[in-house]
Amino acid sequence: MAAMVGAALFVPTAAQAADPAYQVLVFSKTAGFRHDSIPAGLQAIRDLGAANNFTVTATEDAGAFTTANLARFKAVVFLSTTGDVLNGTQQTAFESYVNGGGGYVGIHAAADTEYDWPYYGTLVGAWFKGHPAPQQATIRTEDRAHAATAHLGATWSRSDEWYNYRTNPRNTARVLQNLNEGSYSGGDMGDHPITWCRPMTSGRSFYTGLGHTASSYTEPGFRSLLLGGIRYAAGMAKADCRPETGYTTLYNGSTTGWTQSGPGSFTNTDATLTSTGGMGVLWYSAKKYFSYSLKLDWRVAGDDNSGVFVGMSASDPMNTSKGYEVQIDATDAPDRTTGSVYAVKSADIAARDAALNPPGAWNTYELLVQGERLQVFLNGVKINDFTNTDPARSIREGHIGIQNHGTGDDVSFRNVRVKELGGTGPVTTTAEAESYTSTSGVQIANHAPASGGRTAGFIENGDWVGYSSISTAGATAFGARISSAGSGGTIQVRSGSATGTLLGSVTVPNTGGWENFQNVSTPLTGSASGPLFLSFTGGGGSLFDVDTLTLTR
Repeated sequence: MAAMVGAALFVPTAAQAADPAYQVLVFSKTAGFRHDSIPAGLQAIRDLGAANNFTVTATEDAGAFTTANLARFKAVVFLSTTGDVLNGTQQTAFESYVNGGGGYVGIHAAADTEYDWPYYGTLVGAWFKGHPAPQQATIRTEDRAHAATAHLGATWSRSDEWYNYRTNPRNTARVLQNLNEGSYSGGDMGDHPITWCRPMTSGRSFYTGLGHTASSYTEPGFRSLLLGGIRYAAGMAKADCRPETGYTTLYNGSTTGWTQSGPGSFTNTDATLTSTGGMGVLWYSAKKYFSYSLKLDWRVAGDDNSGVFVGMSASDPMNTSKGYEVQIDATDAPDRTTGSVYAVKSADIAARDAALNPPGAWNTYELLVQGERLQVFLNGVKINDFTNTDPARSIREGHIGIQNHGTGDDVSFRNVRVKELGGTGPVTTTAEAESYTSTSGVQIANHAPASGGRTAGFIENGDWVGYSSISTAGATAFGARISSAGSGGTIQVRSGSATGTLLGSVTVPNTGGWENFQNVSTPLTGSASGPLFLSFTGGGGSLFDVDTLTLTR
């Protein structure tokens, strides 16, 4: 697939129909330099409100900053404010408003405001230091999922007054755009963020350094950026605005390192992969990962189906039962809808619904893999927390992939990136249960469907087996493949001896026959380090057989 990176703009004329009516306060008080672009900025925001179901109230009266009055508004826009514009009481009211769930939008000189108020420095993200003469420069879009920047291409060339900032906000905010300092004169930051966002307790903050000139506010692309920032701050558009550093790009236009398996494919246009046909999977074959954060942006066109895979096997990538799929399909059953670990664990549906953007808008997943634990974040909100205990499947190590589900399931992906967290994750030891080195009562039984054709069998109440070569040091989980035509029973996992430290136990059911095998598993606790012993309890007669066992540490 050939990479095609464009700079086209898509300019929406109205917000999604799901936006309810809401109110926005625009504050443009200045106690320092006053930009003559403020009236044009105010008119642009009024126009956006009229087209997108929000009402604009404009003021330069700091007396509007009371708890009761601010409660009327979903977002407050600081439009090129300068200097000290709020007193202490007003500052306290505004801080409580934002932390309590309100939204802040800062435009251009909003960074040249309230230098003696530490909270405002955190809110705006960085204070103004200086600027060269207005000139043309190239802006690079880092985040093409946020509502403010999703309409932009990878780069955007335009004229403005380009601020340098006293500090770099990258470690405290999600950078949406940065300046290419090689494209103009006077930049002094090196890494030069120019637009960013961040969560603020229960509220949201968005800032852009663009907007110095009156003509800026007539540009469709800039108006769309403002609209997306306002919608995010007002809570209408969801986004992952947590700081993001240390990620390696796996896909941002180039499919080098990716392999398509199964039917169908993905088109690759404008640094965007879009599924077509299937059922297949595009997987990153260049490397497998363990202990990592995987982030990617995705969008459905309507009622569509796809998913993201972790723990994939390179030898059999279409065998998805080796790892797990995090589903994308908001209308399916709870255990196979967006955010679910497919057919295994439902997402927190209420949290998912509150974090989900509708069809046509972009969403961001973070899949956090730590050992056999998989946490799923949607637009920065945790919506699932799953720990694998099935010894036949794994999360901790493998390849990642995205699904092309079938004709008519149109799902797009952007900006796939990964951050390795260090270490090698848990180590899993699998052994034949009949390879015991000591026993009481247990005998080897022949069963054709068993691994190697044999099991540890004829198990009765009080029997046990020991494995001198398998240490329990650091053990966190135990699994076994079992069968039973008897009464079933319990496997006790012990360290050092048949009566040693009990690390955990797991119930073995009747499986319907000695040839019918299934898996059982349990977490382990404790810090014993002796060899592994299994003690068996239950009713009378033969209880169950054990085919294979797995110890995870």
